[in-house]
Amino acid sequence: MKKVLSVSFLFLFLYACNNTDQPAAEPAVAEDDLDAARSFIRASLDGNMGMARKFLFEDSVNLQYFNAYERSFVKQPEDSLLRYKSSSIRIHDNRKVNDSTTILIFSNSFKNDPDTLKIVRLNDHWLVDLKYLFEHAGDTLQILQKKTDSLQ
Repeated sequence: MKKVLSVSFLFLFLYACNNTDQPAAEPAVAEDDLDAARSFIRASLDGNMGMARKFLFEDSVNLQYFNAYERSFVKQPEDSLLRYKSSSIRIHDNRKVNDSTTILIFSNSFKNDPDTLKIVRLNDHWLVDLKYLFEHAGDTLQILQKKTDSLQ
């Protein structure tokens, strides 16, 4: 009887140690606006959409944009997915609109196609707002061309 009780206690102890109700200890809170953008972009390039979603300002429009991006991303050829994963993030411009909004122009080393993100601070969390990427009036390339050369 003592052996059965001991074995039962051992199984109960091991079960208690294997608590899977708690999420993995992954960073989901950004230190600042650039950290939120970098984390979102890196997770997206790596195909880790669950992690990218943690840095997304989740309203209905952003979720539609993100879900469409996610569906198209997974349809990419295997070679492209690997090249996205191994690419680096290039930040071309970083403009603080105010203390809770930043506009970031970036590209990745695989496609080198500049895109624009808006990062907003809501309830002390920095989040990416995709609406600006699709709805802003200015052309990202024109903004990049307007930068003056420091040597002139």
